[in-house]
Amino acid sequence: MTAVIDYDAGNIRSVEKALMALGEEVVVTRDKDTILKADRVILPGVGAFGDAMEKLKKYGLVEVIREVVANNTPFLGICLGLQLMFESSEESAGVEGLGILKGKVTKIPEAPGLKIPHIGWNSLSFPNKGRLYEGIDENAYVYFVHSYYLQAKDSDIVTATTQYGTLIHASVEKGNVFACQFHPEKSSDVGLTILKNFIHINK
Repeated sequence: MTAVIDYDAGNIRSVEKALMALGEEVVVTRDKDTILKADRVILPGVGAFGDAMEKLKKYGLVEVIREVVANNTPFLGICLGLQLMFESSEESAGVEGLGILKGKVTKIPEAPGLKIPHIGWNSLSFPNKGRLYEGIDENAYVYFVHSYYLQAKDSDIVTATTQYGTLIHASVEKGNVFACQFHPEKSSDVGLTILKNFIHINK
């Protein structure tokens, strides 16, 4: 069973539907015991970094997420969910992230002809091909919606990158912690394969 954390931060239903299409049992919840009993946990999210951290604190989910990670339960952050797993974001100065992984989230630099937010399909390169990308070819396309991007401190955890005015760390993996800046649930067959690979990861 996969628990999708509900903290009022968007795109939860599309994640739930994608998992159900794969035949996975899904529960959308913010209940601590349910999350801790789950075989795997997903932190989705759309919106502002500071607002999201405030909601995670309000619902008592910060420590729950840290416990899930400490228990080595497979954990996946999606879009804003990826950004929250790091230490901070330029979007919300002075707000601490979950700090599960080290790195900074900064605004995509403006450039002539470059639209921000970045909305659309981009291809992935795999500097360190992680377990989420089994069966997926280099340069596969996935769907992004974001104005801020990750620069992970440790390049060894970066499993996918893309180019959008700058080099974007599009995905990371460390132990059983995974995160994608793009939306696998909106990325057609490639995205479903990524979610399927996540479902099959064990403790």
